[in-house]
Amino acid sequence: MTSKTLHFYYTNDLHSHFENWAKVSSYLKEKKRWHDLNGTSCLLLDLGDHSDKVHPITEGTVGKGNVKLLNDLEFDYATIGNNEGITFSKQELEALYTEATFQVIVANLYHQDGTRPSWAIPYTIHELDGVKVGIIGITIPYEQFYSLLGWSIQAPLTMLQELVNDVSNQADVVMLMSHMGLGNDEQIAREINGIDVIIGAHTHHVLKHGMMVKDTLITQAGKNGNYVGEVTLCYDSESKEVTEKEAYAVSIRHRKEDQETKDIIDQLSTNAQSLLEEVVCRLEQPLEAEWFKRSVLPDELAAALREWCDADIGMINSGMLLDGLAEGNVSREDLHRICPHPVNPCKVILKGTELKEIISHSMSDELVNLSFKGLGFRGEVMGIMAFDGLEVKTVMMEDGLHHVTDVLHNGNHLSSDKEYAVATADMFTFGKFYPQMKHAKKKYYLPEMLRDLLAYRLENRY
Repeated sequence: MTSKTLHFYYTNDLHSHFENWAKVSSYLKEKKRWHDLNGTSCLLLDLGDHSDKVHPITEGTVGKGNVKLLNDLEFDYATIGNNEGITFSKQELEALYTEATFQVIVANLYHQDGTRPSWAIPYTIHELDGVKVGIIGITIPYEQFYSLLGWSIQAPLTMLQELVNDVSNQADVVMLMSHMGLGNDEQIAREINGIDVIIGAHTHHVLKHGMMVKDTLITQAGKNGNYVGEVTLCYDSESKEVTEKEAYAVSIRHRKEDQETKDIIDQLSTNAQSLLEEVVCRLEQPLEAEWFKRSVLPDELAAALREWCDADIGMINSGMLLDGLAEGNVSREDLHRICPHPVNPCKVILKGTELKEIISHSMSDELVNLSFKGLGFRGEVMGIMAFDGLEVKTVMMEDGLHHVTDVLHNGNHLSSDKEYAVATADMFTFGKFYPQMKHAKKKYYLPEMLRDLLAYRLENRY
């Protein structure tokens, strides 16, 4: 028999949705038992963004809890997503995989001196049932963010063909683990020769049966652990070709949970909670956070932004805070609970005219009531904008909406052509809400997140 069937199972973009992981575990354990009974092998792969600091387990264990869960299921290989790459500090990422029993593969990440991190390799050649499988890993090159953290990241298209050629000379099958997103994966399939399959991530597409672009199979299995991805390849050792390629995104919604995995998650939760018990400050009175009217805690966060970024103005949407703080001790766990978003501070240089447009839009009913998930935001609604260093006057009109009538900075009207340094959330600079910010001069602050700034403000003020 000259044909061998190769089996691969993968997870992508879990984003620390541990409530689904016990079901993922149940499915993968069943598959591994099936392979053991049939005397065949398989590989388990994770495509990155397994970790997300939105969850207290990831926050408290600095991602080590995620690694433990991958270890427990005996994953073979993983690549990193942007959540591992740019929401962890360089020191945290360097330490993340010290206890990993799987190999991390990422070809386009370097130290700034051009050397590779000790915990990652660009590719591997894995012999699976007698077939040599070359596996390359790449991640999305958010150059500005990686650079601020002390890394150097390369655009994969500039290096990939040479790397694929190198791997092809050593392997029967070439697989790309890609945390690049579907559009980039399609471009790679069109422009790079010699890749049999791209297992993708980042854009959360559910490709139930994969898709073919030229001779390359592309696959991706959603997000948050709602699906497990499968790839099967038939390799003919006589013709030395992959004769069949199949991909599936399998829903695990109705799976029974694996109890052993549930127990591990419960233990990780307890451990994380104890690590987050550190007291930041003690409040003599509660600090309220309202989404639809001005309140103390969003104002404090706006002030923290302004101070941290050394800006003229601080501005942040009230919906960034999911709740207020009660009187008494405030712990790191409390701040994570009310501000779980992996969102960083940013300073943007805006002209007075641009700032006025942004303020008017931010106060619109459409934006205040917008229910939105993405760009790091994990809240319910956007809420009204809180400002520090600005006095925004509004009036309720016949339409029942607040309309901006005047904006004062240090008691003076905004000057149309004058430039103002505005400290805000990085997510506002990506163009979805305020195009003016996307094209403005800006400076990002990493690895601090908004809750770190709030902690700093409360610690020094209360």
